[in-house]
Amino acid sequence: VLLVESGGGLVQPGGSLRLSCATFGFTFSSYAMSWYRQAPGKERELVASIGSAGGSTNYADSVKGRFTISRDNAKNTVYLQMNSLKPEDTAVYYCAARHYLSREYDYWGQGTQVTVSS
Repeated sequence: VLLVESGGGLVQPGGSLRLSCATFGFTFSSYAMSWYRQAPGKERELVASIGSAGGSTNYADSVKGRFTISRDNAKNTVYLQMNSLKPEDTAVYYCAARHYLSREYDYWGQGTQVTVSS
């Protein structure tokens, strides 16, 4: 099993980034997917989640209206479109997979750094 995030980088405040998480080795369409983030000195926090079929999404209050999670089950990939980025969005972003029958996350990616700074 492998989850590979990409798309992170350095962006100015107000800018946009699109993160991707390509997955391998499990039945992607049976898993809910989430994006988490962890900033230095802070606990990891849930940013956004999407159901296994893509019909339901949830967002942290801090990113509502700015971030959009989506998935392509044909490509086994989940995305996070991030607009109107703020310095407080700076963190390592991780994708995670949870089987739709499970309460715990089964698989995690290695993370991708997002830095919002002028």
